[in-house]
Amino acid sequence: MRIGNRNFNVPGRTYVMGILNVTPDSFSDGGKYYTCEDALKRCESMIAEGADIIDIGGESSRPGYTPVGFEEQIERIVPVIEKIRENFDIPISVDTTLPEVARAVIDAGADMINDISGLSESSEMAALLVAGKIPVVIMHNKKCSQNEPILAQIVNDLKLSVDKAVDAGIDKSQIIVDPGIGFGKSVAQNIEIAGKISQIDVYGLPLLLGASRKSFIGETLNLPVDERLEGTLAVSTVAVMGGVSFIRVHDIRENVRTVKMTEALLGR
Repeated sequence: MRIGNRNFNVPGRTYVMGILNVTPDSFSDGGKYYTCEDALKRCESMIAEGADIIDIGGESSRPGYTPVGFEEQIERIVPVIEKIRENFDIPISVDTTLPEVARAVIDAGADMINDISGLSESSEMAALLVAGKIPVVIMHNKKCSQNEPILAQIVNDLKLSVDKAVDAGIDKSQIIVDPGIGFGKSVAQNIEIAGKISQIDVYGLPLLLGASRKSFIGETLNLPVDERLEGTLAVSTVAVMGGVSFIRVHDIRENVRTVKMTEALLGR
């Protein structure tokens, strides 16, 4: 799979996607990288620590978040992309559900769109991706029943989303799927998803897992958000063993080392 100027061996390897939230209110690092200068420094450090992709978000998606309009998202994200493009050649993903934002960030140099709505918010988004031949992450974002097997629900829902994307003209080779840990799921369901990630197969498409520092880790270990590194690394280890292609994380160095060691143990 090609993202930007880089080929990714997926499925097969696990790559680290570094989180860069240019927001004042994200659950873990809100406000830390809100200025363009701080965002660029964080990007530089993530690259030095081994990040394979930078994923930029201009709107928090934590529970109870305040929605941000497309104009403000563009104002937050585009200058950061432009600065990154001036200084680095790392692939850039942008986390958005809005076609207006997608259009602006693609024009600025973004290589991939990470859509937490699973392309359900607007038909314009798919058209933009088709026109630009832009890869997309389709995430599961739906409240799950407590009375039905969680993995089957996710696989079935994601297949429907992928089918709609393909019908809209997106090539399957351009699609990554994300089971959506933390979105519409209970703590027990999140644990099951992470623990049985190898059982999630959506047309053989590469998987992305975004579990870093999330509340199911905090509730399992009874720890605040800034003490969830070990729990995150445990999830990352299982993700590598389960064949996940991308892990979206805050702590780059530690996760890169975890991936490398786990892959070595598995003979990859």
